[in-house]
Amino acid sequence: MGIFDWKHWIVLLVVVVLVFGTKKLKNFGSDLGESIKGFKKAMNEEESKPDEQTPPSVQPAQPQAASPLNQPQTFEGQAHKVEEPAKKE
Repeated sequence: MGIFDWKHWIVLLVVVVLVFGTKKLKNFGSDLGESIKGFKKAMNEEESKPDEQTPPSVQPAQPQAASPLNQPQTFEGQAHKVEEPAKKE
């Protein structure tokens, strides 16, 4: 005997039917089924056509040579002094 006995499942099912109604549950079930079918179809199409979608041989960009570690690196720009707002005492 677990947390949910068969009696609990029946009560839960009755509550769900009363709250949502049979029409909404039927529409939800059919929408869920169509979504799963569409997903499976898309997955099968992707598996059957992987070569057509890949671009022709594209060579990766060559990494640039890194600057020697002993040379300092500088950034161009202008420093601005940040003024703090006046404190009320």
